Amino acid sequence: MSELPDDDPLLGEPGGDYDQRRPLDQRDFTRRTLLANERTYLAWWRTGLTTLTVALAGARVIPELSDSGTRWPYTALGVVFALLGVLCMVYAEKRRRDVAAAVRRGTFVDADGRLTLALSAVGALAGVATVLLILLDT
Repeated sequence: MSELPDDDPLLGEPGGDYDQRRPLDQRDFTRRTLLANERTYLAWWRTGLTTLTVALAGARVIPELSDSGTRWPYTALGVVFALLGVLCMVYAEKRRRDVAAAVRRGTFVDADGRLTLALSAVGALAGVATVLLILLDT
């Protein structure tokens, strides 16, 4: 095994944050995984908030701007998107807690396949309904 030179600038300063001579601490992996879990939690929240924005626009803004006399399809579609957004935000917290607990136990927990399938299916159906609404209400 070769020794690392002390004067290599790519290795960082001895004892510093990026010192490759320092042995790995297993707690670093746990910290990084928990921080990644937090970023994923925030991504679920961004998705939920974006979906709520789509709901508001679809249910209230678009009917005001269009010449359509029929508003109920826009409202129904807005409600579906709003429920999808709320479900994303609620699932974000459940997933954050499950993953954090699994990391602390040293195990892995998979996402709930039924819920992610349901989110995908409802999202896809709402997208198709949006396309149909655009095409039929012209």
